[in-house]
Amino acid sequence: MERKLAVAQFGCGKMSAYTMRYVYEKGAEIVAAFDMNPAVVGKDIGAIMGTEKKGVTVLDAKMADETLAALKPDVCIITTMSLMKDLREAMLVCAKNGVNAISTCEEAFYPWNSSRAVTEEIDELAKKNHCTICGAGYQDVFWGNLIATLAGATHTIRTIRGKSSYNVEDYGIALAQVHGAGLTLDAFEKEIASADNISEAERKALIDKGEFLPSYMWSVNGWLCERLGLTPVSQTQKCIPHTHTSDLHSKTLGMTIPAGHATGMSAVVTTETEEGVTLETECIGKVYAPDEFDRNDWTIVGEPDTQVVINRPATVELTCATIVNRLPDVVNAPAGYVTTDKMPTNSYRVKPLHTYVDAEELSSPKRGMWRDE
Repeated sequence: MERKLAVAQFGCGKMSAYTMRYVYEKGAEIVAAFDMNPAVVGKDIGAIMGTEKKGVTVLDAKMADETLAALKPDVCIITTMSLMKDLREAMLVCAKNGVNAISTCEEAFYPWNSSRAVTEEIDELAKKNHCTICGAGYQDVFWGNLIATLAGATHTIRTIRGKSSYNVEDYGIALAQVHGAGLTLDAFEKEIASADNISEAERKALIDKGEFLPSYMWSVNGWLCERLGLTPVSQTQKCIPHTHTSDLHSKTLGMTIPAGHATGMSAVVTTETEEGVTLETECIGKVYAPDEFDRNDWTIVGEPDTQVVINRPATVELTCATIVNRLPDVVNAPAGYVTTDKMPTNSYRVKPLHTYVDAEELSSPKRGMWRDE
């Protein structure tokens, strides 16, 4: 590929300030940008990135269909919501116009085990129009490929345990409330935990209807099983409240959380497999005490035991860098909804992004397999 990679940005909030700047700094260019927020629509994207003007104005999301049809960018970055049902329209408009797309949506990382119907709908349209749709981000490296790489150095595995934490203060009031921060333990049980106190049949019915609300690790366990060749026989999820021994003030909630009340929660996902390997993964979101910080902690239990701990990861920057480094993989991938367990391991892009793109992918329809097969 001789020209620069042409990229569209769907969602121009906090994450896009990094993804768009990284796109330019990796030798590609933004050719279109979309958002639903009237305060953002009409701005030059340079104002969002904190750079000089780029000559690209943020358009209303309603204009995405006609704009993508006219411009035909190589790939679209979607940085909006966290659930597939909320991304359905954005992904379908990309698939309709034959535009490859990658999203930071947590569920999009591996939606086959939580929102199969909508994923199949997107997959069918993407195959019809010869483009690839997928999700990636922080979990792609730190909860996915990193663990798969460690597994490759292990003789036998009995259990994979993962734990990752984040401060809900950094992500706004809606997220803090969804995590039960500030609730009494009785209220937490009624409003948060009870949603997962259901049978396997009830959970399957919710998934079939597209009404299941997966925690972040639900998708991760599915991805890891697929990547490692494991066959899930059961998967459960439960929410457990976190508390603190003294009062904690939350700027985001505008309140002081009394000692003993929920400061947030752990969402724990347990997967049993036919091969006898158990996955126990936990995502912790809460209002931090002064001495707490983000942490990513994984242990493979087997022969031998191996633990990896990453303290204070820069989650936003790492997520956005992963997305941008993934762009050539998305363009090169087969048509359809292709999760990143089917793509090469994440790579650092030292050269301009277009140099990693198979020129054939831009001049002929995608095949249903990798070019080097």
